[in-house]
Amino acid sequence: MTVHLLKLCVGIDSVEHLIEVRKGREQTLPDGRPYNYHITRFAPKRAEEVLDGGALYWVIKGFILVRQPIIGFEEVKTDNGTKCKIILDTGLVRTESQPRRPHQGWRYLEPADAPRDLPEGQRADDLPKALRRDLQELGLI
Repeated sequence: MTVHLLKLCVGIDSVEHLIEVRKGREQTLPDGRPYNYHITRFAPKRAEEVLDGGALYWVIKGFILVRQPIIGFEEVKTDNGTKCKIILDTGLVRTESQPRRPHQGWRYLEPADAPRDLPEGQRADDLPKALRRDLQELGLI
């Protein structure tokens, strides 16, 4: 059974900003596929479930707006001990906007609780900013 991960995207202002930051960070797997990665403190105990079609859902400015499919996990040594490298597909999939409160680290996200993907080319932030903010405060988007 698939499960996803949920992570705050600290220091990122928008999906476009995330795309810009990710440029130039691509690496290549042994099979030639490009990937991005994110280093986190702990590896998920439910890694097999995450690798069964799971994705990393990014919370940007208090809202889930995008996800990246997870390809794998790798243990990495750092100056601060052993960490977990989350290996991510380079493609970003925009999702419906879903409010989330801040948390530390990552959290599991059950598929039933995950926002739906948006149709290609559609953005969750297509509304005027003031209207969008008002609707978000009311919990309507």
